Amino acid sequence: MSDDLKKGLEGVLVAESELSSIDGDAGRLIYRGYTIEDLARGASYEEVLYLLWNGHLPTEDELEPFIEALLEEREVDDDVLDTMERLAAAGERPMAALRTAVSMFSAYEPEDDADPEDLDATLRKGRRITAKIPTALAAFERYRQGEEPIDPNPDLGLAANFLYMLTGEEPDDVAAETFDQALILHADHGLNASTFTSMVIGSTMADIYSAVTGGISALSGPLHGGANQDVMEVLIEIDESDLDHREWVEQATAEGRRIPGFGHRVYNVKDPRAKILQERSKELAETGEDKWYNYTTTIEQFLTEEKGLVEKGIAPNVDFYSGSVYYQLGIPIDMYTPIFAMSRVGGWIAHVLEYQAENRLIRPRARYTGPQDQAFVPLEER
Repeated sequence: MSDDLKKGLEGVLVAESELSSIDGDAGRLIYRGYTIEDLARGASYEEVLYLLWNGHLPTEDELEPFIEALLEEREVDDDVLDTMERLAAAGERPMAALRTAVSMFSAYEPEDDADPEDLDATLRKGRRITAKIPTALAAFERYRQGEEPIDPNPDLGLAANFLYMLTGEEPDDVAAETFDQALILHADHGLNASTFTSMVIGSTMADIYSAVTGGISALSGPLHGGANQDVMEVLIEIDESDLDHREWVEQATAEGRRIPGFGHRVYNVKDPRAKILQERSKELAETGEDKWYNYTTTIEQFLTEEKGLVEKGIAPNVDFYSGSVYYQLGIPIDMYTPIFAMSRVGGWIAHVLEYQAENRLIRPRARYTGPQDQAFVPLEER
């Protein structure tokens, strides 16, 4: 057994997976062998869920009942909605509200007594969680705005339905397709912190509700899931500044400010997901406000061409463009990370199922650096 210390488990192999692969030098991401570009441009989020959970892309005959099953599970219990209303009134953070909602879902699980080793039952539970998260999130936001929740629309896919429940208006084709792509792009990404957290919990044979709740908790940390919110806050700061956006970036970098949305733990080149969202941001700009697209492209050009960040292995990541895309879709800034969770839940469930199929309790070691041979002193003599 090696005694080499790997802080943050950097470079440590802990599992084998058929789900996703990242080539950080080439800027390549695949799900089960399919490039993220092909999936984002040719598949729906539901098809990608099927791929991750079942190992292959569905035929039309397979996809129809799969979507129908998701549709049937969208409703959430009134108790959950009541809790979302109370949390909204109390000013709770959206990620904390989502964590609470998923914990509550288990109270109404029809297969609550299923054997933990029954992976088919676990998948069905995971499907229910995935279907209900958009409904709970949209309801929470509606309550925050002083509005009543909107019932799911059975004629809309998961992405379009969420935007409909959030705003009360059916999105146009560009908005629906853009958001669907965003969900696909965030569905899985190797053993990131939240996925690994879900796997650790799953390795104890805890139920999938516990594993997903743990994933949400890990994703809520600012070092993992909050960068797209940080990007949008910077863009708004630029918009409200007296400086031209290029001048603002030049001044900020001269002052040593870090621009969020650049750099990634795995990618040394531009994140392939960022390239796709940049295209969608441009499309949204052509039919709406173009300043957010102009800001992001100017910042990227300045930091990559004039500051040479790419040569240092620092390039735009998915968060750099997802923030402005979500903003153009009318999504509140502090809902960005919950939307990340709404997408990544598909990957969490897939990884838990894959790992539990040949389960071994995840139990790493820590190197002890404390004192040795301490003499014990009874309480009355201390």
